[in-house]
Amino acid sequence: MKLQNPIKFFFSKEAEEGYVPNRDLLAHSVALTGQNMTYGFISGWWFTFCTDILKISPDTVGWITSLSRLWDAVNDPLIGSLMDKHRFKSGEKLRPYTLYTPPIIGIISALMFVAYATNIKLTIAIMMVLYFVWDILYSIQDVALWGMIAVSSPHSEERARVAQWVSIGAGAGGIFVGLFPNFLGDNFLNALNIETKTVYLFGGIILGLGGELISMLAYKQKERIRTINDKGDSIKEIFRALGHNKVLLTISLARFLQALSPGLDWIHFFESSISFDIGSKHIDGGNAQFIFGMLVGVPGAIAIFFATRFIKKLGGMKKLLIVSQIANIALRIISFFVGYKSLWQLAIVLILMSIGSIPGSMMDIAHRSLTSDSIDYIEWKTGVRNEGISFSVQNFISKMQGAVSFLIKGYILKFLSYDADLKKYNQNPTYMKWQWPIFILGPVVGSIFYLMAISFVDDNPERKAMVEAELKERREKSLQAI
Repeated sequence: MKLQNPIKFFFSKEAEEGYVPNRDLLAHSVALTGQNMTYGFISGWWFTFCTDILKISPDTVGWITSLSRLWDAVNDPLIGSLMDKHRFKSGEKLRPYTLYTPPIIGIISALMFVAYATNIKLTIAIMMVLYFVWDILYSIQDVALWGMIAVSSPHSEERARVAQWVSIGAGAGGIFVGLFPNFLGDNFLNALNIETKTVYLFGGIILGLGGELISMLAYKQKERIRTINDKGDSIKEIFRALGHNKVLLTISLARFLQALSPGLDWIHFFESSISFDIGSKHIDGGNAQFIFGMLVGVPGAIAIFFATRFIKKLGGMKKLLIVSQIANIALRIISFFVGYKSLWQLAIVLILMSIGSIPGSMMDIAHRSLTSDSIDYIEWKTGVRNEGISFSVQNFISKMQGAVSFLIKGYILKFLSYDADLKKYNQNPTYMKWQWPIFILGPVVGSIFYLMAISFVDDNPERKAMVEAELKERREKSLQAI
């Protein structure tokens, strides 16, 4: 068989009706790379920037993010329902938001990593305002970017392909963010004679602003599903349809329960506990975190390219989700007993976590595919198509996960008397005693909760095919009637 030119393959404009050209799919995927550069940097490093650079207490930062997420309890469903109700002049529902929101979000992202020369109360106020505004605008963009999966094609298998490739793009964004710890190491800071706060600022500009500008490529993706009611449904109808979506609500509950885990950020664990020498080269905590995180993610990053095939052979999206959490529980328990205090122990833990990353890397594909299919089902059942509120619920749950996680981590650090000024291997005995079990076993609690909920998801392939066929027939009749 003749091999196809990869450049022609990825930039191909050709596709059958209802399917996504590879060029559009590539643009959508790269856009998610950019967006996740921004999100990964904010979610992974803003907390540490506030505690270690601005010297805001961990519990205060936890409350800032938690209050913002509580505000989301009001604005996320409202934003999603308004996006469902509104139509642009082009008749589109989501696509224009991918062009208009990124520049503003990017600028705010950079401003969130400025070390303002103010008193601590004013600094807290500035951070709170920036975070709240960022959070609202990001909600709109995120709903549009991920909601485009559901309208990219009327075919379930094709939407799964889109979900796979945009998830690959999102994961690539995480790789860029994963490089950041290298620039916090003593070797880098001393070599360039710069302060840590300056590195954070450059991160905000390059990963925050730069990532958002890249995300504008999503505008090249098309909406290939138009609802029969092009004027939009009423807010009441949209919320009523959401209440019928048991698949989405069950997935949302499972994800929220998963966040109820005690835990520590990787940077807090590695910088206080991990340091070793390889030959004449000294590896500090920041560099160790980068190396460990990169190697752990490699198997999952490779496996995700074969996700749709793997999931099909496994028996469906629901089975993938169950397998991923069982693997996470088992591998983390084994890792706990292996330990971390020597290089060989870390190597074994690395291998175990790498195995867990294979099904774990595919979870988001399953969540988004199941959500897109459930939107089809609700349209078939009620006549209302609600990508906006459906993906705003997903967005809301993601932020709830972050809020609960930040709050729990903040209180754990406070309870263990963590001192940011002593993080270089000199923390108090209580912290040093409990950090490993909390870091490695904490997520097991969330996995158990997740399994309890996700077991109730209904993933029926026969019904899915029937719904797709009947919706196609309805849409064709609707077009003929115009």
